[in-house]
Amino acid sequence: MPVNSFCGTDSVGLFKSGIDDDYGITGDGKLRLTYDKESIYIQPTMTCLLYNVLLCIAAFFFIPFFLVKILCTGKYRKSIGPKFGRIPQSVFDEMKGSPRIWIHAVSVGEVTAAAPIIGSLRNIYPEACIVLSTSTETGQEMAHRLVPEATAHIYYPLDIPFVVRKIIDRVNPDIFVPVETEIWPNFIRICSDRGIKIAMVNGRISPRSFRRYKKTKFFWKRIMNMIEAIGAISMVDSSRLEALGVEPSKITVMGNAKYDSLATGVDDSLKDEMETKLDIPSQAAVLVAGSTHEGEEDVVLTAYRSLITKYPDMLLIIVPRHPERGDALLSLARDKGFDDCVMMSEINSGGKRAGRRIVIVDVIGELFKVYSLATIVFCGGSLVPRGGQNILEPAAWGKVVLYGPSMEDFMDERERLETAGGGITVSDGSELLVEILNLMEDTETLRIKGGAGREMVASNTGAARRYAEMIRDHLP
Repeated sequence: MPVNSFCGTDSVGLFKSGIDDDYGITGDGKLRLTYDKESIYIQPTMTCLLYNVLLCIAAFFFIPFFLVKILCTGKYRKSIGPKFGRIPQSVFDEMKGSPRIWIHAVSVGEVTAAAPIIGSLRNIYPEACIVLSTSTETGQEMAHRLVPEATAHIYYPLDIPFVVRKIIDRVNPDIFVPVETEIWPNFIRICSDRGIKIAMVNGRISPRSFRRYKKTKFFWKRIMNMIEAIGAISMVDSSRLEALGVEPSKITVMGNAKYDSLATGVDDSLKDEMETKLDIPSQAAVLVAGSTHEGEEDVVLTAYRSLITKYPDMLLIIVPRHPERGDALLSLARDKGFDDCVMMSEINSGGKRAGRRIVIVDVIGELFKVYSLATIVFCGGSLVPRGGQNILEPAAWGKVVLYGPSMEDFMDERERLETAGGGITVSDGSELLVEILNLMEDTETLRIKGGAGREMVASNTGAARRYAEMIRDHLP
């Protein structure tokens, strides 16, 4: 995991070892801990020091790991320098205009949410300097592709004080806007110390993150309250933020900006593009398995084996959550007797599908477009304990979405989609097969359910404009 993930949103309670539940923040800002019936008081600077000591310990163990990954696989090679502050001067020279707004979106999902917010900000401030940062290389590629309205695209720095100070000095933002509860203590503290406004948009806390934050609430309470305003996706997210000690007056429920991004992103030209690229007739039966994780592809391939006994012309497109697993999936498919497979990278290099029934998408940036081809969609990260993936993308195309029971990170989306009728939970591969067969046999129900999901997405738009207005209201 990235070095600055050690004490960030994936914190696992390092600060609470040996401490019981009796802790809090005193009126003068000190941290009170009770240990073996004895209360001790620590100044806020001590908690920051403790965080940075633990960060150094984490770096000692994890930096060698990442160096090996860089040398052996090339992964992180593009981002490691910029994360340590090695950003070309030309990037900063591009940062012209006012006000100067820095928006941070960790990876692909957060970039999807940020895109319509930045579009709305451009309508309000045509001359603004909008800087969009990401933490991952896939997020950076998506940001360049999806958000051309940004003045500059950069990598977010590691949460090391001297690196953070250097980049903040160079960007010099009027306001910093994290997307979806991306909190790094040193960065937030330094922004606060320098009087830089902080406003969070599309704020959400998954059940897993909430449990981890709660274990170290005494630490996060002070950091979270350095944020001036938080726009939360739902009442559930709002209540979790309050439970972590955020002042209720700072939180407003504003909805999910991803609905805006998806509703406006659906375009028949994208479907035409994919049909041409993959040589797929518009009425072909296509099962799309999107954002799959290890263990799920085997289930999908087993179900597909049964499906083609009844629908021999049905195609299967698998889009793994991590494209670098493409070769492993190709081997898995062949081991299961499927020799008619093609990789998307081969097609992008000029190859043809040539009648092969299984397409493995081993490149980024294609998933949303691939969903347009689907007759039925299975959304991964849900039959294995990963918390689910974004089920709104296929729903926006009017596709019925099947997914497993592990949807903890997308409970609100799941509830809305199932209430509309466009989403179906399956417990295992057998249920997946049964539901697909039922839907294939009743095309009218398939059409109605898919349309209901699309209408649900369209009816929940408007959050992007509200978030842009919130940012406007908190600019100095």
